[in-house]
Amino acid sequence: MSIDTSTLYTLAAMVAGMLGAMLVFFGRQEKIPALNWWGAAYLLGASSVAIWTIGGSRLGDTLSLALNATGLVACGMVWSAARVFHGRKPNLPGLAFGAIAWVGVTVTFPTLNPAMRLTIGAAIVAIYAGLTAHELWNERRRNMQKSWPTIAVPVMHGGVLMLPILLGDLLRPHDETFTSSIWVTAFSIELVLYAIGTVFVIFMLVSDRAVTMHKTAASVDPLSGMLNRRGFSEACKRVIEREAAAGRSVTAMIFDIDHFKGINDRFGHPAGDEILKLFATVVVSNLRISDLSGRIGGEEFAALLPCSLDEGVVVAERVREAFANSGIVCEQGPVDTTVSIGVAGGPAGTELEVLLASADTALYQAKRGGRNRVETAEELPLSLDNWRRKTVGLSVPARQATALS
Repeated sequence: MSIDTSTLYTLAAMVAGMLGAMLVFFGRQEKIPALNWWGAAYLLGASSVAIWTIGGSRLGDTLSLALNATGLVACGMVWSAARVFHGRKPNLPGLAFGAIAWVGVTVTFPTLNPAMRLTIGAAIVAIYAGLTAHELWNERRRNMQKSWPTIAVPVMHGGVLMLPILLGDLLRPHDETFTSSIWVTAFSIELVLYAIGTVFVIFMLVSDRAVTMHKTAASVDPLSGMLNRRGFSEACKRVIEREAAAGRSVTAMIFDIDHFKGINDRFGHPAGDEILKLFATVVVSNLRISDLSGRIGGEEFAALLPCSLDEGVVVAERVREAFANSGIVCEQGPVDTTVSIGVAGGPAGTELEVLLASADTALYQAKRGGRNRVETAEELPLSLDNWRRKTVGLSVPARQATALS
């Protein structure tokens, strides 16, 4: 049974055109520039293949050359789309280089046989596929088990495209019927599969990024930009497990901005929000990259440091001093920016809940001692009942009474 190559190319063009329109539509709907790039590449490639297939020999050498160059530009756009998706700028010179190289070779060697022209064109397409795979390989934010299709599809496209054409070119180098051989038929079938497979990969990438964004949004406090209670707790558990495996202890601390309710009452809630953002900046600026910090309540923040208790106290003092020296002045007058800090440490493997409960006890010692100071916990708590009631909001009135005192 023979398969008409023109029919296969027409089918490939139709599939690519529909997929391209779908990508552009979703790109505009979701405001994702990379989808617009991918969609435009599909539409451009589909148009060139369709015109070349329908026109055939009636197009003339100049128009055929332009259509082939357009198809190569479309391949370069797929590579640029991968760059844009990962936050990089499109490589415009690289996008056009393949088409320019193809035109240059064809014009310089007009007597080049069709087999060799096809081989050169296929090599350029394979190079773009390899660059696309490389761009996706450099994206390290996903688990390898999830990202392997994004790399395998363009690599397989380049391999499946080049291998049969190279074999056919080597085995039948002077065959004028090469362009209608079984190798070209295999390429046209592979083109359809690649178009569908690439769109599957694209939507897998978009879906994976959307899930990541939602997870991040669920773990980050929108006002301060720090981890919220949930995100902080999950991140700390991983750090504690890592440090425990190495036999190293960790230190936890809780920060409570002094008289924060008074700041809101005197200067207004917008000013209070600015103070919260300022304190978040102070905390992050005075911690190391390996340290974790988060906002766990209204004016309460927490941090976990993979270090000894003594080192943690030094960091806490640095934060306290930096915040006290902020020098914030509003229209109503200067803002008193002080913070009370409780610090607690424990042996390797101590649970986060235990450390925070102990640090919370030290925090209230700092408040009773006059505020704007750092206190350390003398021992770990025997019971976590008080801390658990506090974390579920059962002791809110008591906390408000303390804030007013």
